Amino acid sequence: MKEVFVNCDKPLGKIKPMHAVNNGPVYKFAEDQRITNMDAYKAAGIPYARTHDASFYATYGGEHTVDVHAIFPNFDADPYDPASYDFCLTDEYLRVIEFAGTETYYRLGSKIEHWPKKYGTLPPKDFKKWAIICEHIIRHYTEGWADGFKMKITYWEIWNEPDLDPDDSTHKRCWGGTEKEFFELYDIAAKHLKACFPHLKIGGPALAGKADWAERFLAQLKAPLDFFSWHVYGATVEKVAGKVKLYRELLDRYGYQDTESILNEWNYVTSFHGEDWLYSLRMEKSLKGAAFIASVMSTCQKLPLDMLMYYDARPCGMNGMFCTDFVCDCLKGYYPFYMFNTLYQLGTEVESVDCGDTYVCAAKNGKEAAIMVSRFCEEDDTPAEEIKVTVSGMTACKAEYYLLDEEHDLTLVREEAFTGDSFTAILPMTAQASYLIKLKA
Repeated sequence: MKEVFVNCDKPLGKIKPMHAVNNGPVYKFAEDQRITNMDAYKAAGIPYARTHDASFYATYGGEHTVDVHAIFPNFDADPYDPASYDFCLTDEYLRVIEFAGTETYYRLGSKIEHWPKKYGTLPPKDFKKWAIICEHIIRHYTEGWADGFKMKITYWEIWNEPDLDPDDSTHKRCWGGTEKEFFELYDIAAKHLKACFPHLKIGGPALAGKADWAERFLAQLKAPLDFFSWHVYGATVEKVAGKVKLYRELLDRYGYQDTESILNEWNYVTSFHGEDWLYSLRMEKSLKGAAFIASVMSTCQKLPLDMLMYYDARPCGMNGMFCTDFVCDCLKGYYPFYMFNTLYQLGTEVESVDCGDTYVCAAKNGKEAAIMVSRFCEEDDTPAEEIKVTVSGMTACKAEYYLLDEEHDLTLVREEAFTGDSFTAILPMTAQASYLIKLKA
C-alpha cells in the first residue's frame, strides 16, 4: 500500500498560480445564440489567461483578434494614429476575460501558422516600429489610449516559440526569420517597452523547448527579462519536472535569479505524429488527461516554477476542460482546476510527501485546510490500489472527500470526523483518479 503524508503544521510558502490557462471563457455580451462556460470558468478561479492562438476561434473574434498584425493591419500606417488600429474585437475578448475575474496575460506577436503561406509570423519590416506598435497596444489596454481601458494586465510576452523551426527550415511556423534576427527583435522590443512601462512585466520568448537555443538566447541577452516563458509537452510528470529544473538552473547560471520562470504551454502528449497524436488527443479529453493535469499541478507547486499555464482552454482538440461543441459541458480535465483553486484560495502551502505514481499537494488557512491527491499511471491497465493518506497538524477536524473518477465528477463520497491532531484515511483509487479532501477544525 502506498502512503502519502501531509503536515498542516509546516507552512512552506504561497500556493502559486498553477491553474492558469491559455485563453479565456466562451461568452458573448450579446445574448443571441449564447452557449457559454462562463460560470464554470469563474468557479475554477482561473488566475491568468494567456491570449496565444486566440485568433483561431471565431467566438473570441477570430482573425481580427489579439495578434499584432490583426490589430495593426497596415504596417505602413502611422503607429501614433489611433485610426491605424483595429481594437474592436480584441476589446470584447479581453472584457470577457476580465468579466470572468481572470487577468489577461498578453502574447504580443502571432498565432502559430501551420499552412504554407505565412502572414503574422514573418519578421516585422522594422523592429523598432513593431515595438512602438506594441507600446500603443499596451497603452490602449492599460492607460486608456485611443478610447481604451485601464485593465490590470501585468504580463506582456514578446512572440511565441521562435525556436520551433531551425534557420534553414522551409516551413517556419512561429518565427519566419533567423535566430539572430529574433535576438535583435527581442532586444529592441524589450528595451523599448520596459522603458515605457517600468511597472509592467516584459518577457518571453515562449520557447518551444530547445534548451541549447535558450542558452544562446540568455548568453547574448542585454535587454530586460522580467519573466522567461517556455513550453513542454509530454506523457510523464517526470519530464515536466525535469524541464522545470533545467530552465531554472539556466536562468540562475546566466544571472537571472530574479527572473520568473513560467511554463505557459503544457499538456499530455506522447507524440505529435500519427496514431500517437490521436491517442494523445483522446487522452487529453479523458480521465487520464485529468489525472495528468492534477499530478503536474501538484508537482510543479513544489518546484522552482512561478506559473503554470495549461494549453488550452480555447475550444479545440487540446482542450480537456470543456466539451468542444457544447462548451457549457465540463470534461474530466476541468475539475483539477477547480480543485487546485481550493488550495490557491487557502493561500499557504503546507508540507506534503508524494509516493510513486501518487501525488499530493496541500494548503491551509487558519482552521481550514485542503488536500489534493491524484494518481496518474502511464500504463492504462494499471490496477486499482488503496492509498494511505496520513495527515497531522489538524486538531479535531471534519473531513469531506470529493472524488474524481469515471463515475464521479468531484462528488462528495465520504465524510468523517477526527478528534486527535492526526489521522489516517484509506482511499481506493483507480489508475487515474483524484481526490479533494477538505478539512475544517
